[in-house]
Amino acid sequence: MYVVGIDLGTSGLKGLVFDEEGQQIKEATSSYPMNIPQAGYSEQKPQDWIHAADQVLKELVEQVPDLKENLEGISFSGQMHSLVLLDEEGDVLRPAILWNDVRTTKQCQQLTEMLGETLLQHTKNCALEGFTLPKIRWVQEFEPDVWSKVKQILLPKDYLRYWLTGNYNMDFSDAAGTLLLDQEKLKWDQEILAKCEIPMSILPPLVDSTEVVGTLKHELKEKYSFTQDVKIVAGGADNACGAVGTGILEEGRGLCSIGTSGVFLRYEESVFKDYQGKLHLFQHALAGSAYSMGVTLAAGASLNWFKERFAPNHSFKELLAEIGTVAAGSEGLLFTPYLVGERTPYSDSKIRGSFIGIDAQHELKHFTRSVIEGITFSLKESQEMMEQITHQKIDQIVSVGGGAKNQEWLQIQADIFNASIITLTTEQGPGLGAAMLAAVGCGWFPDLHTCSSKFVAYKPAIYPDPQRVEIYQKIYARYRKVYKSTKEICHIYADEK
Repeated sequence: MYVVGIDLGTSGLKGLVFDEEGQQIKEATSSYPMNIPQAGYSEQKPQDWIHAADQVLKELVEQVPDLKENLEGISFSGQMHSLVLLDEEGDVLRPAILWNDVRTTKQCQQLTEMLGETLLQHTKNCALEGFTLPKIRWVQEFEPDVWSKVKQILLPKDYLRYWLTGNYNMDFSDAAGTLLLDQEKLKWDQEILAKCEIPMSILPPLVDSTEVVGTLKHELKEKYSFTQDVKIVAGGADNACGAVGTGILEEGRGLCSIGTSGVFLRYEESVFKDYQGKLHLFQHALAGSAYSMGVTLAAGASLNWFKERFAPNHSFKELLAEIGTVAAGSEGLLFTPYLVGERTPYSDSKIRGSFIGIDAQHELKHFTRSVIEGITFSLKESQEMMEQITHQKIDQIVSVGGGAKNQEWLQIQADIFNASIITLTTEQGPGLGAAMLAAVGCGWFPDLHTCSSKFVAYKPAIYPDPQRVEIYQKIYARYRKVYKSTKEICHIYADEK
């Protein structure tokens, strides 16, 4: 028997086929565009997600012939926060406003003033442009004709699941990112809905991520030649599914994910933590638990920028080849990765990056190592906040993404985070987590912990070096001073533009 995990991302959709032993059989992908109608706007056509899913399912059936007889379930991971609006017939009313759309600064300010402490107390998060509620407020203000026709609000993967089943649902992990969920009561927040003039009737029923919410529509079952009913399992938000797919299912374990942006994520037993809005706090796809998360806006993007500007003829392998010959601290060179502002812990769109301490001895290899150290220091700020507020050390960190591809960078992570670092034998990201949710939903395993023992495997751990840990602790203290020292001048330049 098989399950399929579908990951609906920002640039494309991936489908992964797994068997009952947790072995990946095949994968297929399909891309789609992101539309930028004007500066700060970011939208997609939900119909493009449907077309991509259709292409992926067709390809998987072609590549795995016995999938027709043996596919038992499908589940999902999806980009968070992006707003999908449907009318009474279930048709899309306007392009989806994506998570990385920043048109809603004014709406965020209004929500903060209007809802006060209620927003943070109930939802555990502050109003930021990425979240769903500010996007709803923007539509209410600037597209009242569209708003008057709205009969259903969904997130991207929920719309895809609606296409497959005809049923409306939203899981708790994705609902937590809307700013409409009371995360302690696990119910849509009636007070926020009332103040924002959002009818409860246009929000879908809430479900656990492993819940079976329907079966594949008869016409789609026939289209793909499936011979048995295919269970459709709710699925989860991409970060929650990423945590599932890397085994972040218990206290003391964290996740460091370095892509274009960087995420530092920690498993939480509940949402009853007071991070004061400085970290995101969301429901986990593992029922009854949560995760906290800090974000570095330009993590891998900082290294990409550096390579393109200063070493365009180098491959990444060549660029990183000599960083092991540079001592910890890059001979006094510090880099802050604030190329597009910063999210955690500053939420500052005006701050910009810096190289501090340049002198005549520094070569390309020093600058390269300082960029990598700066990215890692930025993520450590999230780790430090988590450990200080919870009084719990993160003993082990799973590293994924670009930061997991270089052995020296992994050692730098171990030394800066002062924790053991492990990597996955096979890295498939949120799509693996989605497949695991399908496997549990279909009854293959009693819970995600048991499933993880089959589906998730790690390479040997990398341990911190005590001497370099001590060196980095001193350098990190200096790194923490750079933001305060450069904030005023960066804000002056930003205000002059």
